[in-house]
Amino acid sequence: MKSAVISVFVMLAMFQFVVKQGRAAVTCKQVDDALAACVPYLTNGGVPSTPCCNGVGELRSSAVTTADRQAACNCVKQAAARIPTIKEDDAATLPAKCHVQVDFPISKNTNCEE
Repeated sequence: MKSAVISVFVMLAMFQFVVKQGRAAVTCKQVDDALAACVPYLTNGGVPSTPCCNGVGELRSSAVTTADRQAACNCVKQAAARIPTIKEDDAATLPAKCHVQVDFPISKNTNCEE
């Protein structure tokens, strides 16, 4: 009986681990906070500020798993859609200008499922 109870607990623990792996840890608030300093660059162009580039780096660091990247991508897409004057070309080049590789484009037209 004791081994059956232990087996059940082990199975439950493994199930929780598997379920949590597929859940994104990145929230839209985190993405919004990370990229808030980028709004002037995204709407006016020029050179992104240091706080903006730091935010892009934070975004890269927090989007580790596929689920995280898809969640962050969707949040970026939603945030970009809220800024009607966003310059798509500047948004697309933001990661490169900050010397940060982000695994998805910053755009309101991105397909985040790919």
